[in-house]
Amino acid sequence: MLRKLLLTTALAATALSPAIAQEKTDFKVGWSIYVGWMPWGYLEDSGIMDKWAEKYGIDVEIVQFNDYIESINQYTAGAFDAVSATNMDALSIPAGGGVDTTALIVGDYSNGNDAIITKGGGDLASLKGAPVHLVELSVSHYLLARALDSVGLAEKDLDGVMNTSDADMIAAYSTDDVSTVVTWNPLVAEILEGPDATKIYDSSDIPGEIIDIMWANTEVLDANPDFGKAVAGAWYEVMGLMAAGDEEALTAMAEASGTDLAGYKAQLDATEMFYTAEEAVAFTAAPGLKTTMTNVAEFLFDKGILGEGAPSPDFVGVEYPDGSVSGDTGNVKLRYDTTYMQMAADGAL
Repeated sequence: MLRKLLLTTALAATALSPAIAQEKTDFKVGWSIYVGWMPWGYLEDSGIMDKWAEKYGIDVEIVQFNDYIESINQYTAGAFDAVSATNMDALSIPAGGGVDTTALIVGDYSNGNDAIITKGGGDLASLKGAPVHLVELSVSHYLLARALDSVGLAEKDLDGVMNTSDADMIAAYSTDDVSTVVTWNPLVAEILEGPDATKIYDSSDIPGEIIDIMWANTEVLDANPDFGKAVAGAWYEVMGLMAAGDEEALTAMAEASGTDLAGYKAQLDATEMFYTAEEAVAFTAAPGLKTTMTNVAEFLFDKGILGEGAPSPDFVGVEYPDGSVSGDTGNVKLRYDTTYMQMAADGAL
């Protein structure tokens, strides 16, 4: 079903691209609930985004989605100019579907926020012959694959992977039929409050591989640099508040994510946030990113979701800040660009 949806959205995006690749003043940004993305909601509610948009004479609407994958599909179809997504999901859905996409803000990487949770104890080896519930083909699926590989198992050793929406994950876990889930915060924190829940693996075991990014349509961004400047300026203003421990801002983010200040801070402890633009630029420009994206491409190809009819893991080209490319140099559709983060670092916004 998802593969069919990817093709549908890719065709829609192709049809829309001439209309969106022009100068304009109104922009739409999509995001979904996750500890590292709560600042996007605060940007909208606090008026900080409006302030920066007004500075550049534009309007930026930030829209929350309850379904993460749906937000990416809407972006891929051309309904949004930017969307929050992981590095893997950006490669598989918009880039794999033919939508040229650029990393506008590299916000953090998961350092424990994504986890495998089982009922009643056990370990990774005990997953053999058991069903696992997760958002299929998402970073949860990638985390599971990396975890299984670490103990010499593979997905074929399970009793199936059951596709479960993030919106349905907590309800699913509460049923007797579900013994193991793979998901992300704040769902992880809520599930782990149960007396029978045990975390057996998380993203701190693969640091720097699950990256949380605000992606923008490359053509829109190139035609409208003020959009990039306004978003970057607003984002790093909020990062400054968070780094300073601003309790009003942090409490608002906590409540919006369904927890309290202590709970949100606990989630932040499992997140490697890049509170300064300098940190984000350094991470994005580091050589390890290319290795991570190569591994991700191989995972996606193995699952048959690296673009329709992809002949190899190199099907989609990924460009890095130094101009180098992994994958097909003739089909570059995902770009790590530090332009706007560097402007923020230089105080040039």
